[in-house]
Amino acid sequence: MVRIKPFRGIRPPKEFASEVASRPYDVLNSVEAKAEATERSLLHIIKPEIDFDPIADEHAPEVYAKAVDNFRRWREKGWLQQDPEEYYYIYAQTMDGRTQYGLAMCCHFEDYLSGAIKKHELTRPDKEEDRMIHVRNQQANIEPVFFAYPDDPEIDAIVADVVQNHAPEYDFTAADGFGHKLWVIRERKTNERITELFAKIPALYVADGHHRTAAAARVGAECKAKNPQHTGNEEYGYFLAVTFPASQLRIIDYNRVVRDLNGLTVEQFLDRLREKFEVEDKGVEEYRPAALHNFSMYFEGHWWSLTAKAGTYDDHDPIGVLDVTVLSNHVLGPVLDITDLRTSKRIDFVGGIRGLGELKRRVDSGEMRVAFALYPVSMQQLIDIADTGNIMPPKTTWFEPKLRSGIVIHSFAEE
Repeated sequence: MVRIKPFRGIRPPKEFASEVASRPYDVLNSVEAKAEATERSLLHIIKPEIDFDPIADEHAPEVYAKAVDNFRRWREKGWLQQDPEEYYYIYAQTMDGRTQYGLAMCCHFEDYLSGAIKKHELTRPDKEEDRMIHVRNQQANIEPVFFAYPDDPEIDAIVADVVQNHAPEYDFTAADGFGHKLWVIRERKTNERITELFAKIPALYVADGHHRTAAAARVGAECKAKNPQHTGNEEYGYFLAVTFPASQLRIIDYNRVVRDLNGLTVEQFLDRLREKFEVEDKGVEEYRPAALHNFSMYFEGHWWSLTAKAGTYDDHDPIGVLDVTVLSNHVLGPVLDITDLRTSKRIDFVGGIRGLGELKRRVDSGEMRVAFALYPVSMQQLIDIADTGNIMPPKTTWFEPKLRSGIVIHSFAEE
């Protein structure tokens, strides 16, 4: 069972919402962020290295200090203001004509440590440490993490009622074409009922934001250790998440491009593939994987269909069923000698949001030699892996649309 609570959100006035809200810190490099950041953009707070000329090292002490200073100034200028009472918030995102409705809430760090908030990826210590410094310095969760929960009809009904009967606080379309809306749930009884309903939810699942979740939990544990009167109800014990019904979420493909053939000729490479796959040349027309265990490959100016042969996968194993596992076990490892996806410089990863055309471009440019497109992982596969305590291989899931940062912020600073 999970513990959640409403909170006094810090958020922009309606007239500034679309300018303050930004893409997350980890989808833009510093140069892109500097080019994209307008005067009030949250990018000045989540990527403050852009305020230095030249752009500073994002891990420099003065950059962390600049983040704190900018957060303070944004509040002084009225670009971010705190709500007078604790609320839950409904955050809706629209992409390609479909909308998903999440609840912005505070989750408890002890649920992450106990496993009631379930993960499916490993975290990198350096990235976790970086996020922890930000949370500790700001005494706030500036950016939310992205969670899923098992569908609940009463929660669905509450969200639908608010959406249908109240005007949103924010309603804007970002430059990337994705729509964003926010409703504030001000009725106290409704907020109380949401808390009660989530107390019966068996688990939450980290969809996107493993490093931010781990960092928030570490800060919560730090604060607990420093407080001999700790009760578990302190604001520092909670961190910000937007939590969606699992059925509404869609995972898109996360694809691979490889720099060379590991010394093989074209025919030798294709012959090795034919040992484990049915290989079919699809010509120059773009080919997308049709189902699980079917892969698309762009190679030698053509698209190819690779269908894994029986025995190359295990549909009864939560890891063995994954196509990232099949590709690693039968192509990347034994054929191309890429055994550590986290450290190899011969492989790169391309989110499906960029389209198959990006795979073709990178191979045709000569930068890469071959590209593989995978059939997307399902939410049920993710849940099965998290429930069994397994960890997905690196770069398996890509969620889109991303949460906009700055729609609402949670502070645990003592006032």
